[in-house]
Amino acid sequence: MKKPKYKRILLKISGEAMKGKQEYGIDPEYISYLSKEIESAHKTGVQIAIVVGAGNIFRGVAGSKHGLDRATADYMGMLATIFNAMALQDALEKLNLVTRLQTAVEMKQIAEMFIRRKALRHLEKGRIVILGGGTGLPFITTDTTAAMRGLELGCEAIFKATKVDGVYDDDPVENLKAKKFTTLTLDYAFQNDKIKIMDKSALSLCHANNIHIIIFKLSQKGDFKKAIMGEKIGTTIC
Repeated sequence: MKKPKYKRILLKISGEAMKGKQEYGIDPEYISYLSKEIESAHKTGVQIAIVVGAGNIFRGVAGSKHGLDRATADYMGMLATIFNAMALQDALEKLNLVTRLQTAVEMKQIAEMFIRRKALRHLEKGRIVILGGGTGLPFITTDTTAAMRGLELGCEAIFKATKVDGVYDDDPVENLKAKKFTTLTLDYAFQNDKIKIMDKSALSLCHANNIHIIIFKLSQKGDFKKAIMGEKIGTTIC
């Protein structure tokens, strides 16, 4: 059997993705599909850690724009990521996958606290580690959380699932002639303000530590596994 290109990766799933076809909240049908895609990739032998966003429930930045204290709004967003993490854990365990949910905010009735060595041990045993609660600190996005956790856990690449099938030189929804990049340098992605696929602090961390980012569309069945195996899917930022 062909071995995957990567031994250990971090998958970043946006909260927007979790709502599926709904306007708000968690779409059980999409979560079921998502868990099967993760199961398929996991069967290759790759070790998977997952960071989830919360845009389907609550965004700290949006909350602060409506009068909430920014730190308070960000903590609310952290709790929303844990809703999504729990829903994903439940769907994965229904497929008989062994998971561990770790959070950066203590809630011992629900999950373990994030402890790097524990998370590494879970990954080495073939468990899928889901990371909720961001970093536990306000003013830090889940993109930056993904970069930080990816580095802490020794991941070889960060896979970011988005609504589009890669990175374009312009908005492909508004500009049908927008050009898709197969590969990009981290320098170019950092310097070009039109590329907003990840925030600058996340890109900076990846750049400083030489970790690849693969941007792909998770709603295209089988693409996650193909990318794990090394096929050219989406855009690779390296």
